[in-house]
Amino acid sequence: MAQKPQASSSVEKTEVDATTADKSKLTPEHRDELASDLVDRFALWSGVVGLVPLPVIDAIAVGGVQLQMLRRLSQIFDVPFTANRGKALLASIAGAAVPATSAFGAASALKILPIVGNVVSVFVMPVLSAGATYGIGKAFVEHFKSGGTLLDFNPPDYRAFIAAQKAKWNARSKDSPAKPGSASTTGSTTGAAATSS
Repeated sequence: MAQKPQASSSVEKTEVDATTADKSKLTPEHRDELASDLVDRFALWSGVVGLVPLPVIDAIAVGGVQLQMLRRLSQIFDVPFTANRGKALLASIAGAAVPATSAFGAASALKILPIVGNVVSVFVMPVLSAGATYGIGKAFVEHFKSGGTLLDFNPPDYRAFIAAQKAKWNARSKDSPAKPGSASTTGSTTGAAATSS
């Protein structure tokens, strides 16, 4: 039987080791690197989930990806996590960023239109999903790094930060030399992006 590449499993193994091992052994730099890699990976997954051809289902799926990202970030920073509090925070962040949420909902609703809607949403929804997830992830990384918890997170305090991170994601996506559909360039783009942050 042929051997499969082990590049992504080593990253996940390191992450799993970091989330289950003694948190005091993690250096702040290593923790930041793990968190940055995690946010990058979940942003990409969120973009992929944005391709789901069903309106509303795609938005719910992106919310699920973001909730899982928040759960994993909580593990990395040793912050107690509750699913209900995570859902409430993600909903309040979406409410704090109404223009982005409106565009996200409009892109999802476009999928109702037979041909044109699906074509347009294929280009718009993944970008909005990935950008929003990236911005939310970076906001929580900053909050957790400063010693915050899920209980004291205030979304309006991070509104400008999230907008700046989303713009950074969009700029990074436009400057990326990767060719669509190439698995090897996708992995190298993520790694290059993680080291440039």
